[in-house]
Amino acid sequence: MKGSDQTKPLLTNREREVFELLVQDKTTKEVASQLFISEKTVRNHISNVIQKLGAKGRSQAVVELVRLGELEI
Repeated sequence: MKGSDQTKPLLTNREREVFELLVQDKTTKEVASQLFISEKTVRNHISNVIQKLGAKGRSQAVVELVRLGELEI
């Protein structure tokens, strides 16, 4: 196993920004306008993270990210 796999962050910076705003109870629309990206892009980031984690949805993804220490509430 390569050591570099261990250091690669689970989330991209943008995915992290999206989820940090989501846990502050922001809507997709609010996240989009705050990050200057489209709502579609926000939804894409959310689905990418859900897929990476094998989560069933947005809230399960948040719980998992907190458990992994990737996100603070």
